[in-house]
Amino acid sequence: MELMRLGERGAERPAVRHDGGLFDLSSVTADVTGDFLADGGLDRVRAELAAGSLPVVADPGRRIGAPVAKPGAVICIGQNYAAHAAESGSAPPERPIIFFKHPNTVVGPDDDVLIPPGATKVDWEVELAVVIGKQARYLSSPGEALAHVAGYAIGNDVSERSLQIEQSGGQWSKGKSAETFNPLGPWLATDIEDPQKLGLRSWVNGEPRQNSTTADMIFSVAQLVFDLSQYLVLDPGDVINTGTPEGVALSGRYPYLRPGDVVELEIDGLGRQRQLIR
Repeated sequence: MELMRLGERGAERPAVRHDGGLFDLSSVTADVTGDFLADGGLDRVRAELAAGSLPVVADPGRRIGAPVAKPGAVICIGQNYAAHAAESGSAPPERPIIFFKHPNTVVGPDDDVLIPPGATKVDWEVELAVVIGKQARYLSSPGEALAHVAGYAIGNDVSERSLQIEQSGGQWSKGKSAETFNPLGPWLATDIEDPQKLGLRSWVNGEPRQNSTTADMIFSVAQLVFDLSQYLVLDPGDVINTGTPEGVALSGRYPYLRPGDVVELEIDGLGRQRQLIR
């Protein structure tokens, strides 16, 4: 099943996609939050679907919001694909590179991306996003990790490279945290069997940019969740952006984004995003 949030920003209502239908979850929860995920929310949704008691969404054409409301943290992994590390001019990391985005960067999958004043190097990054469903702290092995994951979504780790690199002061987050810099969704897929077997792609103005697979990640989802749990406590609703493959503007092969450009992103089983840059 796939959880969604539909409606205008700040007024989204929960829904679930299942077997070709779209059903209203308002009778189950007011919203898809970390508390909902931690309190057995996914099991309650499955029970309602099995019972056939959920009403069909009456107006499915509404705006799509991010599939989880107000994440407490957005934790990002840098250079987690060897080819992307190479195009960035770096050797593959021996340990995960960690940085943070401000949680309020998270917007809907088709919302506009706003170029910050004076920015000249805005870049796209298709990423597999992981949403935590159960608190993870000091896990004993990667084998425990995926049991703490609620599901997966598409994330666009939008970046302003001059702030990230040239004016960073040693911290990438400066170039990652502008408003609208983390489109997420369109849905949270809860039944992905193997997150390391997903194709991911991006386009700018209809032209292909990235085309890779999560099998090429240097650190797997399980390894990342385990590793992060050694440094910090992952809470339900937290989002992990797991890194991007090669094919971004930072490579020098493509121009940076300008107002009027359209970015599209896709991951197998997780749907598609489309953002107007303005």
